Amino acid sequence: MDFTAVLAQIKPKLGCVAHNLALIEERIEGAKKAGADLVVFPELALTGYFLKDLVPEVARRLDSPEILRLMALSHDISIAVGFVEESSDYRFFNSSLYLEDGRVKHLHRKVYLPTYGLFDEQRYLARGERFRAFDSKFGRMGMLVCEDMWHLSASYILAMDGATTLICLSSSPGRGVEGESLASAAAWQKLTATTALFLNSRVLYCNRVGYEDGVNFWGGSEYVASSGESMARGKLLEEDCVSATLDEGSLRRERIFSPMLRDENLFVTMAELRRIERERGL
Repeated sequence: MDFTAVLAQIKPKLGCVAHNLALIEERIEGAKKAGADLVVFPELALTGYFLKDLVPEVARRLDSPEILRLMALSHDISIAVGFVEESSDYRFFNSSLYLEDGRVKHLHRKVYLPTYGLFDEQRYLARGERFRAFDSKFGRMGMLVCEDMWHLSASYILAMDGATTLICLSSSPGRGVEGESLASAAAWQKLTATTALFLNSRVLYCNRVGYEDGVNFWGGSEYVASSGESMARGKLLEEDCVSATLDEGSLRRERIFSPMLRDENLFVTMAELRRIERERGL
C-alpha cells in the first residue's frame, strides 16, 4: 500500500534521555499533523552516540517508562527509533525499534559494531546476531543500523527474507571532502542508491546532525526509490524533517522492469557459501 514517511533528522543531546524523548515526541506530533503514517529517527536518537562509559546509565529495557511512552504514541503513527537496550542478562545493545499499534513490532540489534577511525562500539556494546524481515501495515520491512548497511550480506538477507523497504538508522559523522560535498555524504548516497537498485528495494535512510566531542554529524537523510533514484533528501548539517510518499505502483513497475530478485538463485548462493565454509574450515 502507499504510505507517507517522515525522516526526523534531529540533534539529540549526549546522555540526556529526558531531553531527547521530549524532542522525539515533538517530532512525532509534527509528523502526525503533517499526515504521515511512519516517522523514522536516527541511530541512538534517545541517547546520543559517543556515550562510552555513559552506556549503562542511559540504557533502557523494553519495559522502561520511555519505551512504554513511545509504544503508546505508536497507536497513531508507526515509529522507528534507536536507543541503547539493556537485556535481561545485563548486556547492552545498539538497538532499533519498530513500534506500531502500541506494541513492539520488531527489534533489531546492530550486528556490525565499528572499531576503526572514530569508532569504538565493541568496547561498550554487545553485537546483535541476526537480520530478520518483518511484516508491517505498509508491507514487509527490514531494519539496519548504520554500519550494518556497509556489509552487503545484511541488506541481501533482508531482501531475500521478503523485505521491500529497508530502514537504516544512522549516526554518520562528516569526514573528508569529495568535490564540493562531504566524502561521507557522497559515500552514503552511493551506498543507498546501489543497495536500492540491486535489490529492487526502497531505502529510508535517517541520519542525525549536531556535534558531540568535536565531531559533526552531517544529516542528509533520504528516501531512495527501488530504481536507485533519490526522491527526497534532507539538508546537510541542519535539523530537518524529510517527507516522502512511497507508492506501491512504482515498486511494482520497477520489479517488473528489472526483475533482479525474481531471478536471484538463493540455492546457488547457499550452496557456494557452504562450500566456502567447508574449504576454509570456518
